[in-house]
Amino acid sequence: MRPGRRPGRLLLLVPTTSYRIGDFLDAAGRLGVEAAVGSDQRAVLEQFSNGATTTVDFKDISLGVSQITAYHQNYPLAAIIGVDQETSQVAAEASRALGLRHNAPEAIEAAGNKYRFRGRLANSGLPAPWFTLLPLGDDPGVHAGAMPYPVVLKPLTLSASRGVIRADNAQQFIAATKRIKSILAKTQTRGEAANHVLVEDYIPGTEVALEGLLEDGQLTVLALFDKPDPLVGPFFEETIYVTPSRLPQATQVDIAATTARAADVLGLLHGPVHAELRINDDGIWPIEIAARSIGGLCSRALEFGDSGRLEDLIIRHALDLPSENDAPSSTSAPTETASGVMMIPIPAAGILRAVDGLADARAIPGVGEVVISIPLGDTLVTVPEGNRYLGFIFATGGTAEMVEAALRKSHGALEFQIEPSQA
Repeated sequence: MRPGRRPGRLLLLVPTTSYRIGDFLDAAGRLGVEAAVGSDQRAVLEQFSNGATTTVDFKDISLGVSQITAYHQNYPLAAIIGVDQETSQVAAEASRALGLRHNAPEAIEAAGNKYRFRGRLANSGLPAPWFTLLPLGDDPGVHAGAMPYPVVLKPLTLSASRGVIRADNAQQFIAATKRIKSILAKTQTRGEAANHVLVEDYIPGTEVALEGLLEDGQLTVLALFDKPDPLVGPFFEETIYVTPSRLPQATQVDIAATTARAADVLGLLHGPVHAELRINDDGIWPIEIAARSIGGLCSRALEFGDSGRLEDLIIRHALDLPSENDAPSSTSAPTETASGVMMIPIPAAGILRAVDGLADARAIPGVGEVVISIPLGDTLVTVPEGNRYLGFIFATGGTAEMVEAALRKSHGALEFQIEPSQA
């Protein structure tokens, strides 16, 4: 923020299903920022909230923009943050309409659509797999014989690995296509994304996640996470993230450069970036470059000293506020201490009746927090149909190896009582 200016009002766009609103509001409070929440379901007390909440349609972009514009007439905005992938498009469109700093909506759309993403990167010079777009209305058997197996089938816009399936032969391809079609039929996906699937080469190798911030197209790496559990399919449910990365420094530098190049090709210039990449003997392969920060509660694994948490950095960037200290430099760890998070996978479908062993799980040395994010009595849905985790385990330690061991030991102490659902 320039000298003499006070931070303006911030609008946080958050789906009602998001885990993240509390952490962003806490960060706004620490920074003295007036923040409002825009969500896709009308708050009961919205009319009495003095602008603290407002309703925004995330599916109908033009309607959502008009709702934000109307809100802006009464409560002038200085910045809009789309907290989750679902809200990033309307945030960009509304920011453009109001003359606020933003990424081009076309860049956001390309980053959020797996087929557009592959199309943008195909001729960029970066490693890229063979890919094709298939209509789900076709008989999958017509295409099954022509696939360069193994392949991965992906819905175009779903997140959290929902509907992502590996197929090693024609039989698996046909089954995966039908399964994704069923998943999409139960979502609110519209247009091309509702009736098409991306098919691409399976990319073997080690997978990492990069968390960064873009400032006028320049990438600052905030954290590079190793994913020590193999993600080979047939489904791709993520579990453990640990930082700092144990990869060679030269590889880390190449990962940062690849992410920056991919963001540039997409046209992203500002704000948070969450990238997923795979590393093998043929290079560093971008899997996803999302114009948002890390999902779920995973950001709680990151601390930046006097600069606060990840949400503090994002809000400071959006409002051009001064930072207590410079953000961590490229490829460095957030702090001198290693840290990590485990997204607790759902072991079986059914109704969650009890979680045993919480006290023992929290008592493991290095473990800071164990959060069960699905209430007792809720129905659990496994991947690839499901898109939720049972909860999150957070740990810190002197080394990445210590953190990983603490996360695994803590998870091993938990027992879940799941009642099978009645057919």
